Amino acid sequence: MCGIAGMLRFGGSPDPAVLAAMSSALAHRGPDSAGQAVYGPVGLAARRLAIIDLEGGDQPITTADGRITVVQNGEIYNYVELREELQRRGHRFSTRSDTEVLAHLYEEEGTAFLGRLRGMYAIALWDRAVDQLLLARDPFGIKPLYYRLTADGVSFASELTALTRDPSFPTELDGDALEALLTFNSIPAPLSIYQAARKLPAGHLMRCRRGDVAIECHARPAPALASEVAKEPMESLAETAQERLRDSVRAHLVADVPVGILLSGGVDSSMLTALAATESTERVSTFSIGFEESSFNELPLARQVAERYGTDHHELVLRPDAAELLSKIAAAFDEPFADSSAIPTYLVSQLASDHVKVVLSGEGGDELFGGYETYVADVLAQWVGPAARALRPLVERLPTGSGRVPLDYKAKRFVRAAHLPPLERHHGWKEIFSTDARADLLRTQARPAFDPVALYRERFGQTQGSELLARLQDVDIGIYLTDDLLVKTDRMSMAHSLEARVPFLDHVVADLALALPTHAKVRGTAKKRVLRRAARSLLPTSVTTAGKRGFSIPAADWLRGPLEEFARDVLAPDRVRREGYFEPNRVTALLDAHVRGREDLSRQLWCLMSFSLWHDTAPRPSTATAGVGA
Repeated sequence: MCGIAGMLRFGGSPDPAVLAAMSSALAHRGPDSAGQAVYGPVGLAARRLAIIDLEGGDQPITTADGRITVVQNGEIYNYVELREELQRRGHRFSTRSDTEVLAHLYEEEGTAFLGRLRGMYAIALWDRAVDQLLLARDPFGIKPLYYRLTADGVSFASELTALTRDPSFPTELDGDALEALLTFNSIPAPLSIYQAARKLPAGHLMRCRRGDVAIECHARPAPALASEVAKEPMESLAETAQERLRDSVRAHLVADVPVGILLSGGVDSSMLTALAATESTERVSTFSIGFEESSFNELPLARQVAERYGTDHHELVLRPDAAELLSKIAAAFDEPFADSSAIPTYLVSQLASDHVKVVLSGEGGDELFGGYETYVADVLAQWVGPAARALRPLVERLPTGSGRVPLDYKAKRFVRAAHLPPLERHHGWKEIFSTDARADLLRTQARPAFDPVALYRERFGQTQGSELLARLQDVDIGIYLTDDLLVKTDRMSMAHSLEARVPFLDHVVADLALALPTHAKVRGTAKKRVLRRAARSLLPTSVTTAGKRGFSIPAADWLRGPLEEFARDVLAPDRVRREGYFEPNRVTALLDAHVRGREDLSRQLWCLMSFSLWHDTAPRPSTATAGVGA
């Protein structure tokens, strides 16, 4: 695991000082060692968090003949098998690291080597023989990779902040990215908050050779066709799911340092804990975050799992004094990010980093196995959509509730979108600011209208022939999972130099989940049916039957109470006006409406607060006129 950076110059040489500055910005991703080198037109740098081959795995790594040089951010879990195979073919290795395997496997198989990898990765590989730089990202986008393309060459890095260390980097904001933030609470690939930079999409490969740049998809996890879904009985599917997850956990435990688990108390992380405890030769450590608010607190469930498996368990209770953390968290993200569950993820990562260097985390379980209430709504809306529309006037008059997700909030969201076509209603249940709300909020409108559903529509169109729910899950996998949940986990763990691994996104698990029929995931109001059945022999009934809670925080109540003063300061009219992006009066009206209990607008307010806090920490942020209205 590390942070990587580099540049290729078309007809010149990289500036070592700029390369060093980019590397320095990634020091938190790899505090154990730093390496960089220039090879003619290309410069590569890496900051290493030593997990495998502690003594010999420093990067960049170059083959003995000097032809191939590689840096990677990630872990390859089948590197031992690949190394042994390559040795039988005559390859000789100077380290025990997984990174060196990449260079030799590329020598043997060319870019097809990516299809042999089991793991998470962002790779940069320089082939001196053909003057070609390859950049590649794993199929689910677990590891990030940003790039900047100019007439002079390509620069890349694990974090956007590293690219901004180049004095020539322009910081005009991207208008589509800002609207995407207001829509999704995060910025989906290939967009970045800056016009000058882009994200390499998950499962994509970039080839840079002698001035030519091409991007192509090398891996695309996708749901099975409706005619090819698994036909086995539920019990058989559950047994297969447990064994495949066990195999994945076993692979993800490979490390030369201790591995812990982020234990939320939900089914996903509890299963990881159960399997890791039985597969590990050492006692595993677990780490949990709780809340004073009982409806958000899963510590009792996490304790049950920890006690059952005898883990070295650590807990922290998060109290509503989170304001002091928000600026630190904003600085840890390299672009605006408004998922409020970043707070507990940051704190549980901090807690874990005091004890281990690697943790397992449960991201992907909900998207793959059908764990969200929106999936229940997707299925129900096919039958009750027209009736729900007729009930809207009555539902809209429901008083504002309290708690984790109040009934009125769920009901209003459902009736507002249930009558729409499948893709539009799925988005309608998830969007933060609607198209009209964004138009009212943004100060500059001299640009083409942004259509967020176009992102959904493009991916949705790639899965024709699959079951409807599977297609909607696939949209979430490609957008919400990759550009929200995995971004959150990566940045919050790396802020504490902690590697987070995600066993649910191993292909042996994902291949099964992507082939499940709808009834094995959602039936009636029951969610994640196969996985819950797979967990029965491993976990207490109180865990397998509990509703989903995750790492969400009581943001609505906090913004009406202990965080109201902080929110009014961050969103003060003078401050909003000075930043220049949003209408101050509209922002104040949203805050007033929420505080008075007219509606739960906590997600919208958290989005605006997150942008403002990021704007304060961003390197040389440009004004609104520099790009948003372009």
